[in-house]
Amino acid sequence: MPRGDRARQFAPFDALKGLQQALRLKEYEHDRIEKGDITEEKIEEISKTLNDLEKGDDVEVTYFCDGYYKTLKGKSNVDVYEQKLIVDGTIILFDDITELTKI
Repeated sequence: MPRGDRARQFAPFDALKGLQQALRLKEYEHDRIEKGDITEEKIEEISKTLNDLEKGDDVEVTYFCDGYYKTLKGKSNVDVYEQKLIVDGTIILFDDITELTKI
């Protein structure tokens, strides 16, 4: 029997289908946090930066999403009517932005 075939027969397998996925989901949910408050000064700073942005400007944005703070860099597009910032296809509501910097 070739060496590769011998190794394959001893490869581990997941006897309980979906166990690893369920464990990852549980760990993800366990690490979630509550959204923190933002100061009025920080809100004004974010608002000013949003007003100064033009379509296609490079930005770095930190935002709250599903129990986690995430940071994203990319090209921006501001939708004032729906109050959202779009960065490389990711939609971020204005209320979820905690830090915004024009690069």
